[in-house]
Amino acid sequence: MTNHWVDYQNTDVFMVIGTNPAENHPISMRWINKAREKRGAKLIVVDPKFNRTAAVADLYVPLRPGTDIAFLGGLMNYALTHGRYFHEYVAKYTNASFLIHPDFKFEDGLFSGAKVGEDGQVTYDTATWQYQRDEEGNYKKDPTLQDPQCVFQLLKKHYSRYTPEMVAETCGMTVEQFLEVAELFTSTGRPDKAGNIMYAMGITQSSHGSQNVRAVAMLQLLLGNIGIPGGGVNAHRGESNVQGSTDMALLWGNLPGYLPMTTAAAHPTLAAYNATTPKSGYWTNRPKFIASLLKAWWGEHATPENDFCYEYLPKVDGRDHSHMSIFEAMGRGELKGLFAWGQNFAVGGPNVSKERSALGKLEWLVVADLFETETAAFWKGPGMNPAEIQTEVFLLPAAASYEKCGTITNSGRLIQWRDKAVEPPGDAHDDLWMADRLFKKIRELYATEGGAFPDPILKLHWDYDDGSGHPSAEKVAFEINGYTWDDKQGLTTFGNLKDDGSTACGCWIYSGYFADFENPKCRSRVKDEPGTTLGTHLGWGWSWPVNRRILYNRCSVDENGQPWDPERPLFRWDGEKFVAQDVPDFVATNPPAVSAQNPFIMMAEGVGGLWAPSGMKDGPIPEHYEPVESPFANKLNKRQFNPVAIISGKGEFGQLTPPADPNFPYICTTYRVTEHWQSGAMTRSLPWLGEMMPDMFVEISPSLAAKLGVSTGDRVEVTTARGSLVAPAMVTPRMRPVKVHGRETEIVGMPWHWGYMGMFTGASANVLTPHVGDANTQIPEYKAFLCNIRKAGGSGPVRG
Repeated sequence: MTNHWVDYQNTDVFMVIGTNPAENHPISMRWINKAREKRGAKLIVVDPKFNRTAAVADLYVPLRPGTDIAFLGGLMNYALTHGRYFHEYVAKYTNASFLIHPDFKFEDGLFSGAKVGEDGQVTYDTATWQYQRDEEGNYKKDPTLQDPQCVFQLLKKHYSRYTPEMVAETCGMTVEQFLEVAELFTSTGRPDKAGNIMYAMGITQSSHGSQNVRAVAMLQLLLGNIGIPGGGVNAHRGESNVQGSTDMALLWGNLPGYLPMTTAAAHPTLAAYNATTPKSGYWTNRPKFIASLLKAWWGEHATPENDFCYEYLPKVDGRDHSHMSIFEAMGRGELKGLFAWGQNFAVGGPNVSKERSALGKLEWLVVADLFETETAAFWKGPGMNPAEIQTEVFLLPAAASYEKCGTITNSGRLIQWRDKAVEPPGDAHDDLWMADRLFKKIRELYATEGGAFPDPILKLHWDYDDGSGHPSAEKVAFEINGYTWDDKQGLTTFGNLKDDGSTACGCWIYSGYFADFENPKCRSRVKDEPGTTLGTHLGWGWSWPVNRRILYNRCSVDENGQPWDPERPLFRWDGEKFVAQDVPDFVATNPPAVSAQNPFIMMAEGVGGLWAPSGMKDGPIPEHYEPVESPFANKLNKRQFNPVAIISGKGEFGQLTPPADPNFPYICTTYRVTEHWQSGAMTRSLPWLGEMMPDMFVEISPSLAAKLGVSTGDRVEVTTARGSLVAPAMVTPRMRPVKVHGRETEIVGMPWHWGYMGMFTGASANVLTPHVGDANTQIPEYKAFLCNIRKAGGSGPVRG
């Protein structure tokens, strides 16, 4: 998130797309409503389902699952053709003026540089996506934005196909509905207005999910809505600490603080790794970040002479190690064991029946969780034969969040310390205790029995004991924060990190949140004084980086340092200094003309990226492609689905439905309900929540119900190319058919929280979802796939 939920009170127009805050993030809805009361803010909801947020919105517009780029591209086209963009912001603070290689082109659904493999999979050579440069290597620009090769003109050309009529036909809305949204949201493309886009898994869980997010960000850049109070691109996370887990490198492609993961081929040495450091932007400090990280991990053994033990750092082999690829390798018998730490793959994974079968190919499986989840008991699942499964399963009873202490980083990047409320029951232990005991036992075995390469384990800096034999969460936090090696003084900013071994830091973006043990900033609970203009609450918790609440906040003021909107003055230059209500992401002592040159300090270009010359595998700008399974042909270009999408499914995982297959005529999508959390492992074992929402259900429209002869409570069977499930039908007008290219198609919706373990059981929606994913992140396409549905006979709840 570029902002925080509290900042929503400063918004004029909200657009909620791919998320449902009233049900799934109710605290955020409090701040949305505050803006409506305080500022008369308007709320737009764009969603396949008329959900509870839509029920209180000023404007609801239906959207066919998987067509987000068509819709967002149409909004960009509308802004560009009707002069509804923030011209000064776009010209000065984005790369709109940059000139692109003269050979760049887009034809037949492919960008220039496309290479088509024998299997039809596309990869891109990005040479023609690059900026033009002069003899000194400087970017060539056209400040007038008129050159046909400048980013601004290329965007206008590319999205000119995204007319209101084409968008409406593709997305399943009327032209009038699209224009109403376009008029209202692009009204924020001016200095005195702030527009906020909120999204969640409805945007990301797609075979073009990364480009969906890019399209959201590009629209906000065109409207001047990034870096300002009440603006921003704000992701509503699926769990309370998703932000913290990704910050700390839960994803396989990152090291902590979003440092790129090392690979054996490209980064055999520290020098090779540092050679990939960008030449401009704040990422030029990457050598300091990696050296301090290695110092934190290997301590006194990490010296400049041995490259800070860089050889000890594991290197990826160049293959994809995302969720789907891991399970396919598991299915081939290539993995011996797996730790499932607070994850319930056997409910949450795509094509989950095959993933459960893959778990049976392991020699051992360790599950750390509060209850015996479906993953811990995968061998009990439907269609599984325990007599044929040799996997040895170990269940480690874990502690719940209120049974342990530590920090949590919420969607707004706000880090807050939480104390332990009660002791965990019985033999349950917190995760830190488990990790500590596991490491110490492994180290003991290496010390006594040796091994092929023991030094990375034996020399690891592991000094977390609290004096009673339990690891100290505070000591871990201090190491993450960073400190000077010689005198062990906590760092207050990542600006003090060095590349000479004098500083240690476990995650550079967290420097300052736990700089001392007595009064760490993440424990602070000081509200703003009543009457404070914007409510940034800088004394409440600590937000990375350096307690900044709005990212890229130099963009909240013009070149002269004056706020675009005097009523929302995040900063103001008084002639000598900036008067601030946030931590600036620029050198505040410099005159405004200097900081105006690099308003996006993390970007190599120093400006916002309407164009991505590198980093995206499927194009420098988003383009509409159909979901991998779709009942409709792509009318916007000649490629049916994203040609770079990860069609991960091969062999047993490869069941896919071709476009417009009459055997699977309906669009299926998945979502969440308020009463259950994720796979339901916790909530389905709590009687009061289970009683509130006891059963899996299949939500269908009244028109589809009439066609099938189904009433609410009747059992229906939903089938895809992967499998089928039976569950009660829920007939509501919240789910409505969409009319696309002249043909009406029904949408079927299902929550995905149920499984066969716990107190309240039900069919797992992910039995139906495909093993395909986004080209950049490999996130599975859960939100749009094809199904059939029929009346199954009987009525009432379905168990198991």
